[in-house]
This record gives sequence, C-alpha cells and structure tokens, in this order.
Amino acid sequence: MIPFLCFAAQPAQSRLISLNWLDLLIVAIYFAAVLLIGYYLKERATTGEDFFLAGREMTAWVAGLSFLAANLGALELMGWAAAAYQYGILATHWYWVGAIPAMLFLGVVMMPFYYISKTHSVPGYLQLRYGEASRGLAAVSFGFMTVLMSGINMYAMALVMKVVLGWDINFSIWISSITVAIYVALGGLRSAIFNEVLQFMLIWLGALLIPILGLVEAGGWEGVKARIAQNFPGGDYTHLWRTLGSFSDNPMGIHWTGIVLGLGWVISFGYWTTDFLVVQRVLAAKDLRSAKLAPIIGAAFKMMVPFIVILPGLLGLAVLPVRLVGESEAVVAGTHSYNEVLPLMLARYCGPGLLGLGITALIAGFMSGMAGNVSAFATVWTYDIYRAYIRKQADDAHYVRMGRWCTILGVLVSIGTAYLVMQFKSIMDYVQALFSFFIAPLLGTVLLGMLWKRATPAGGFWGLLAGTISSVAMWVWVKVNPSAL
Repeated sequence: MIPFLCFAAQPAQSRLISLNWLDLLIVAIYFAAVLLIGYYLKERATTGEDFFLAGREMTAWVAGLSFLAANLGALELMGWAAAAYQYGILATHWYWVGAIPAMLFLGVVMMPFYYISKTHSVPGYLQLRYGEASRGLAAVSFGFMTVLMSGINMYAMALVMKVVLGWDINFSIWISSITVAIYVALGGLRSAIFNEVLQFMLIWLGALLIPILGLVEAGGWEGVKARIAQNFPGGDYTHLWRTLGSFSDNPMGIHWTGIVLGLGWVISFGYWTTDFLVVQRVLAAKDLRSAKLAPIIGAAFKMMVPFIVILPGLLGLAVLPVRLVGESEAVVAGTHSYNEVLPLMLARYCGPGLLGLGITALIAGFMSGMAGNVSAFATVWTYDIYRAYIRKQADDAHYVRMGRWCTILGVLVSIGTAYLVMQFKSIMDYVQALFSFFIAPLLGTVLLGMLWKRATPAGGFWGLLAGTISSVAMWVWVKVNPSAL
C-alpha cells in the first residue's frame, strides 16, 4: 500500500550519484515549472469550490491521473524497489491485489454516494450520514495523520537526497516544502492536481529507462529469471503465488489468506476508498460519470506501475555486481542497502541529462506526496474543523483565505514533524501503524453508512471510536508482548 524506507544511518559512501550542470539544469527547470503553474492558476482559485475542489471541473482523465499520482511518490518508487530486491516479485501483490480491486470498488460502488452528496471531504460525508460527532472525530484523526505523513515525506526526501546526492538535509527540506507551500497556496487543489499530472509524467519518463535497459542487458524476462537463479540459488524470487501456501516458504513470512483478506480487503479498501488524500482528487471531477471513471482510469495505470517499481528491484537481483543487505548490516559493513537499489540502477544506466531526469522524477514523486497531504489537510481543517466548530458564519472569501493560510501553516507544522522524525530510527514503522489505526475503522463506518440503512448516528460515532481505540490497543499489546502474534 504505502511503502516506507528508513535509512537508520548514512552508509560509508558520502553520495551514490553526482550530477553535472545539465542534470542540475533539468532539476531547476522542474522547480520553475511547478511554481509557474501555481502562479498561472492563482486567478482561478477565488471561491471555496475553486480552491478546495478545483471548481469540480476536472475531466475523468485528469482526475484519474491525479488520483494515482497522489499515491505514486518517490517513497513508492524507492520503497517497493527495495522490497522487490529483498522479497522478489511477491511485492507485486501490493499493486494487483492491494490496490486494483479497491480502486474499482470506489469507482463503481462508493463514488455515487460521495459525489451525489456534494460533500467537500470524507469527514463531511460522515456528518451528512451520522452527524457532527462522527465528522469531528474523523476530521481530527485525519488531520493529525495527514500532517505527520507530510512531514515524513519531507524528511524521507531530504534523507534520500543526502544519501544519493550528498545534499544538505536542511536545504532539501526547506526548498521542497517552500515550493509546495507556494503553488498549493496560490492555486489550491487545481494547482496540486495539474502539478500531480506533470509529476506523473515525469515519474514515468524518469523511471522507465531502468526496466527497458535492464531487460535488454539481462536478455528479457527469461534471462532475468536465469540470472537471479544463478546469483541467489535456493531462493524463489520470481513466482507470485507458489510460495504462499505456508508462512515459512517465503521470505515475507505471509500466507495467501493474509494477502487476499488482510491486504486485498481490509488495508487496500480502507486506503483507496476512505483516505481523503486520494478521494479528494476524484471529488473534483466535473460530473458523476467522470467521478466514476476516474478511479477506473487510475486502476488501469496502476496495473502497469510494477513495471517501473517492482521490475527495477528484480533487475537489481539479476545484474548488480554487489549484493545488497539490510540497513543495519550496511551501516556496519559500509556497503549498500536494499533501499539504494533504485539509485544504483539509475547510476548504472543513466548518463548526463538522463540522470537528471531520473532524479527529477524522484523529487517530483516526493513533492507530489507532500502536496497531496497539504491540500487534503487544508480542506479538512477549513470545512470540517474551523467552519464547523470555530467560525460557523463567514463569507466564502474568508474560508478561502483560511485555506491559504492553513496551507502555509500545515507546511510549517510538517517541517517541524520532519525534524522530529530525525530523533527516531524506526519512525516509518510507527507511521504505518498510525495509518492503520485510523483507516480500517473508517472503512467499516463509511461502508455501513452507505450500505445499511439501520446504522445510527450514535452507532457511527461509537463504532469509529471503538475501532480506533481497539486498533491502538492491539498494536500496544503486540509491542509489549511480541509473542502475541
């Protein structure tokens, strides 16, 4: 679903890649382009509908690509490339099982409920179905999770740029966050969506070189399988289902029931159908037909994402002359870790210019994730917290101003979160846990509200609260007593 990579410490190498003037020029042109898009769209973000929902004017294709790009960040690229190197093709399940069915379900079943209600957010839908208490609980928990996630994106980007390029971590945090704050505050969701479409194209252009050139070097898919079998005898890295009959037969330690029910149902449906970060993009569609088609278009492209995410990790198993290890082992031995497989493949195949395009794709991915979190946070704060509980009676222009200031404030809080993250070595595990605390209970609450008429306002609030508390309690239980697993 949402992969996280964590550099516990910087390996012995100061940097993996060096950029020349042409590569740096490409990166600079990208930053200038996203700022120009935000400035150009400033005049089209004067009302609340324009700023928070892009005027509900997006076509199915634009909404669908933005829907996917909000999730397709550099953490996705680097995290799942690392997972593919470590676990093999099993990582593909997080796409074909852990995303596609949920995206189709959102488009066919749930979007009519969301779109016809004309709500600005998922907490707003809960207010219509269950009342203010459920909306308030969902809005506060989502706002907390979103700001934390945005900070993680900032920190992860800065850390990757430090390890990959040798850039100063403070420079990376501030330049990326200021850029996102400017173009989202100027153009609102419309600016975020158009930049996400641009970033989607850049990610594909920058990442597509590796699988194509890697397959040519390895001699096609059969050559990849033969080389992996030669380099890692005894391992089974190229079969999707054969090793899932037992927990002990695969390196992930998972069973097919966990893939189908846990990943394919609870986690994926919870994320793709109720996380407002992605749902907001579809709510911006110009009509119900476009809103229903957007997740389907996104699902079609999602099926192809493993080609630029999973395949580079598998190619690393086949062609890299060095064997990558876990992060802690890499720190001790001064060698490369799983997390560095994508930069190593970039350095292997990309020369001047092409390398700049690949690094720009990574930066675009991180900024896409940050912009998605910031724009979603601004909407939920303004409509579901500020207008609902702080200032109920104000004109539309006031709420637009609040949205702009909230965007800047959200970025500043995220920067603080990014620096807070530096104090922890395994923060990614805790963020994944925080994500699970809120999304799975929210899925149950939303689905019951949509599909069962007898669900009551009290039931919605107490069910959501009980689900969240029980999720946290189970996590604490396992942390205190690991044998409970």
